[in-house]
Amino acid sequence: MSRIAKFPIPLPQGVEVTLATGTISVKGPLGTVSRVADPNVGVERDGDRLVCKALGNSRHANAMSGTMRALVANMVTGVTKGFERKLALVGVGYRAQAQGDKLNLTLGFSHPVVHQMPKGVKVATPTQTEIVISGVDKQLVGQVAAEVRAYRAPEPYKGKGVRYAGEAILMKETKKK
Repeated sequence: MSRIAKFPIPLPQGVEVTLATGTISVKGPLGTVSRVADPNVGVERDGDRLVCKALGNSRHANAMSGTMRALVANMVTGVTKGFERKLALVGVGYRAQAQGDKLNLTLGFSHPVVHQMPKGVKVATPTQTEIVISGVDKQLVGQVAAEVRAYRAPEPYKGKGVRYAGEAILMKETKKK
């Protein structure tokens, strides 16, 4: 059995879990997240804990039991604490401004870039060069952050672009004569 799947998932106060056939839904103070369950993994409620068990002896079922346990644990964390990714803009004239569910970016192009946030993801700009993307779904928050970063990824000579907060960019040396 997967070593990760052996650990039960503790359910904090105020978190409700619905185990329907084929889906798992977790509801908490910050919102609701649901996911399709893998047919090779059984998720059971044991008091105030959730336990993931592989159904069968196959390698796939064993691997998916650990994966499902991690996904459900992230769902529980998301509805209680939430997830956030911070981005930083590096470059002269690079600016960001949040307007409702849209993020307006000025990244040195001839046109402004407007990124529409999907449902369940919030964006904030504490300063003009900082972006904070937050939500209850870890995968969706990470995907939106990757899409915003992809508009102008950091280049290796000056380091200009959109980068994750704290990301180290390996800088190249310029050409010598």
